[in-house]
Amino acid sequence: MTTASHPAEHHHMMGLTLRNTAMGVGIVFLLVGILGFIPGITTNFGAMTFAGHESGAMLLGIFQVSILHNIVHLLFGVAGLAMARNARMARLFLLGGGAVYIVLWIYGLVINQETGANFVPFNTADNWLHLILGVAMIGLGAWLGRDAMDETTTARRKM
Repeated sequence: MTTASHPAEHHHMMGLTLRNTAMGVGIVFLLVGILGFIPGITTNFGAMTFAGHESGAMLLGIFQVSILHNIVHLLFGVAGLAMARNARMARLFLLGGGAVYIVLWIYGLVINQETGANFVPFNTADNWLHLILGVAMIGLGAWLGRDAMDETTTARRKM
């Protein structure tokens, strides 16, 4: 006779919880924001502007960045760490942040990258990364969020 285990047990064994995942994503965003300010890791560092498509700085020589873009990454990282304090907020960070990145991907697709509308700025590599981040964050928030939903439902039943 076999017993079925709850799917959450498998990702918990891997250390994947909403809180850990939100914290990890937050740390990655902080690191990316910091790396965007380091010459060498960011090529054409001297060509970095505060904002706008004229910024010639490229994180890892691939992703167009500006001071504003780096600040956004830092703020997103801080939000991830702050929201990782409880499962409900961690889920909100992953789902909401993923939605923000999907919107940024769509925005990056529809704007002319050589105009003032590209104020952050984005290039094609940024756009693809935004799509991947959005899908991954929403997927993780939904997959790992089942636990938080199960816990909420169980707690309500006990009342």
